[in-house]
Amino acid sequence: MSGSRSDSPPGAGGGHKAALDRVVETAIYLQAESRRLAREACAREGITATQLNVLKLLGEIGELSLSELSRQLAAKNSTVTGIIDRMVSADLVIREQSAEDRRVWRIRATERGRAIARRIDVAPWDLLRSALEALPEAEQHALITTLEKLAAHVEASVAELDAPQGRAPAGPAASEK
Repeated sequence: MSGSRSDSPPGAGGGHKAALDRVVETAIYLQAESRRLAREACAREGITATQLNVLKLLGEIGELSLSELSRQLAAKNSTVTGIIDRMVSADLVIREQSAEDRRVWRIRATERGRAIARRIDVAPWDLLRSALEALPEAEQHALITTLEKLAAHVEASVAELDAPQGRAPAGPAASEK
């Protein structure tokens, strides 16, 4: 990761911009490294990083409908349908029609999919979670509060950008509705 560290307090002119740039660089670095590690682990198992994300989501959350999975992945149903088609063919997931509503398809991991998800320890959230757990508890709470505010600002900005196109907002708040 490149970039220079400023010893100036955040409010001191150029030091503030340098500190913000460092935060952005760190976020980009964490995402790039976690994706690289996940891609390498996935290649060893013969799956894609997206398939790993699906397997990890199913492992964390359990069975999901196709629409719920699409929201979690921030992708269109048609895109997720293609991903699930390939995962069904590879015996990674099972797709079953809901008994309550025949329009709904439920997705769950197969034993093979669960085994692969267990073998691949590196997922983007695993790497970040272990880094966060290394922080003192007070710093974790302060960071969570700040990141929640940041996420709200990003969601609002994305909603403004998406509004003219008529797209539904993505992000954590959208998936909880």
